[in-house]
Amino acid sequence: MNIEEFNQITEDLKRRRIPPEVKQVVTVMMDKQAEKVVVLKLKDISNITDYMVICHGNSTRQSSAISDEIQRKLRKDFKIKPFGVEGKTGSEWILVDYVDFIIHLFTEETRQKYALEKLWMDAKRYNFYIG
Repeated sequence: MNIEEFNQITEDLKRRRIPPEVKQVVTVMMDKQAEKVVVLKLKDISNITDYMVICHGNSTRQSSAISDEIQRKLRKDFKIKPFGVEGKTGSEWILVDYVDFIIHLFTEETRQKYALEKLWMDAKRYNFYIG
């Protein structure tokens, strides 16, 4: 992603009516070069959570680093800790649960296999990537 695309996505993120914590998650993902960042608004269609943030990394190591940075930034900026974290061992699919929003960090293959975006087709979808 070049700087022009990054700036375009950042401006789009500022305009969206999503919680600041979720915006922070998207920002960290973009800063750490996550691929195809998507936010699904589940607030009115599910009692699991209000928002789901999904992306994939280019390696398990990158996904793990993105997860660590998200947790660090949210703890520092919003004084919140996750309710639970799953999948850090293999890092093929890391789930970070903040109750009001859930973060899914995949490898590309695992993301394609489970296709969460297709599972939640009726959710409002915000894409934060070009293409």
